[in-house]
Amino acid sequence: MIKPADVSTKRLISLAPDNWVKWVTQIPDIVAGEILNSEFQWISRESDVLIRVESPQHGKFLVLNELQLRYKPEMPRRMRAYTALAEEKYNLPTYPVLINILKASDAEIPTSYASNIAGLRAIQDYRVINLWEVDVNIAFAQPLPSLLPFVPILKGGDNESTIRDALRILRADEQLNQLETVLGFFATFVLDSAIVQQILRWDMALLEQSPWYQEIFSKGEERGEARGEARGELRGRKEELYSGIELALEIKFGNQGLELMPIISQITDLQKLKAIQQAIKTVNTVNELQQVLSTNLT
Repeated sequence: MIKPADVSTKRLISLAPDNWVKWVTQIPDIVAGEILNSEFQWISRESDVLIRVESPQHGKFLVLNELQLRYKPEMPRRMRAYTALAEEKYNLPTYPVLINILKASDAEIPTSYASNIAGLRAIQDYRVINLWEVDVNIAFAQPLPSLLPFVPILKGGDNESTIRDALRILRADEQLNQLETVLGFFATFVLDSAIVQQILRWDMALLEQSPWYQEIFSKGEERGEARGEARGELRGRKEELYSGIELALEIKFGNQGLELMPIISQITDLQKLKAIQQAIKTVNTVNELQQVLSTNLT
């Protein structure tokens, strides 16, 4: 049986760093070097992966990889900040890349940040890669093992046959087989949970032990626990559950899921809120979740 493992972004990219930087920069002769510390002194935030690279044409520079589960409007400003901090820390020019994993809306995602105050301009360009626009064949052909866990959400990868192909590759390689839980996590976004269980041949309870899964569904709880200290135990627990539910809805269903929050916020019973939070992990559609809500509203 597969066991939960370190499947962080850095771990994924380190599987084939040369192929990764060639793909994100589209510079064919680029060579990856050291994966650097991306913690910056002035802000308590780490960019996902910072890689020192070298190219005959462009010399030595950094590739900053920022992965977002879903794009958020504040990302252009963040990309400007992360790029400047990386250049300041390592004294090298930086090629920033924003990689969005799941589609949040049909709105166009900007590829630059710009501000103008009294004629003084700040401009930061960056490359945007939306995984739902990336042809799934790239993961198999280049090869890019770092993309294999994302196969279900790549363009053309949302089918049982292709997911099984990716799974076979992961299971055949000792370095890659620990990424099976990540593949399973993203497979639940495009296939029924029952089919995912059949394909992977393990219970969904194992998926909930995945570091990705735990990180996503615990963020809202952590946020609520901090609020609870200041607002009293009962009220704080409610805030914790509301935060966890809201984050889980955004991650799994995007804006369509968030539209249910006004209904959920009317529920004050802690047990019902816990049931809703658990249901989000197992339902496959917003309609299924609405049925759960109808039960808990009565």
